[in-house]
Amino acid sequence: MSTGDVRRPKVNEISTKAVAADGDKPDATGPKSSKAGASKSTSSAKSGGSAKSGASRPGGKPGGGKGTPGRASGGKGRKPVTPVKVNQGVNWGPIAMYGTAGLLALLIVGFGAFVLIREASKGTWQERAAAIPGIQNFLTSNPDWFQYGTEGNHKNGVLEYKTAPPVGGVHNPVWQNCNGDVYTSPIAKEQATHSMEHGAVWVTYRPDLPQAEIDALKSKVEGRTYTLMSPYPGLDKPISLQAWGYQLKVDNASDERIDEFISALRQNATVEENATCGNGITDATEKPLDLQPDNATG
Repeated sequence: MSTGDVRRPKVNEISTKAVAADGDKPDATGPKSSKAGASKSTSSAKSGGSAKSGASRPGGKPGGGKGTPGRASGGKGRKPVTPVKVNQGVNWGPIAMYGTAGLLALLIVGFGAFVLIREASKGTWQERAAAIPGIQNFLTSNPDWFQYGTEGNHKNGVLEYKTAPPVGGVHNPVWQNCNGDVYTSPIAKEQATHSMEHGAVWVTYRPDLPQAEIDALKSKVEGRTYTLMSPYPGLDKPISLQAWGYQLKVDNASDERIDEFISALRQNATVEENATCGNGITDATEKPLDLQPDNATG
């Protein structure tokens, strides 16, 4: 073949090569398809340029441009919907409140049980009373003092007793109030004896006892049911405690035996269980009490 006979490629071949170079299969439909392929090749080339441009940017996505996120190419996109956050946390306020109340109830019950167990471990109230140093039990040593004659246990007027203050025996038909009552003047011994029959502890002191000692005694009595307190002239000791059949005399209000006496004998030393300490005489008087009716009971 001579140099001048160089073969010129046909138009179809040029289109096919262009399409093949672009990765597409040649279209066998003829010239029209070739033109479409050429156009397609041109578009692909442009797209390739765009891809390169997107890939060259840091963080860019292949084929991406400067389009607005969330918008489709050539159209308007919707704004992204902000998700509603639902608070599913635990409400600790009521839980803490009920938990604290339950714990407090358990502590109260536990403390009450502890006190009962502790007291039970000390034995009966008679055994606890007998363990107090210096206490006198006249129920054992002088039982005849507590026997009533044909007149019964109630009698009006001034009465005589074997001990001062008295620890039991015949007494006035009306009792002295003994719901933690603190009397600042002497009270009738005949009515205080009736209070002891109901289970009260009667705390007495010499009128010249220092005020600080009186206040200390008052704190052990005031507001405490089945107790009463009053001055008692002529005591041979500064302080004397009485319950039905029992007596303890001490020198000062800080003596620990005072609390032991009250704890062991209050409401226990009685011949009328569950008798009231209210509805009695509420004032202090030293006058003989002979105005109460003979048929009064208590």
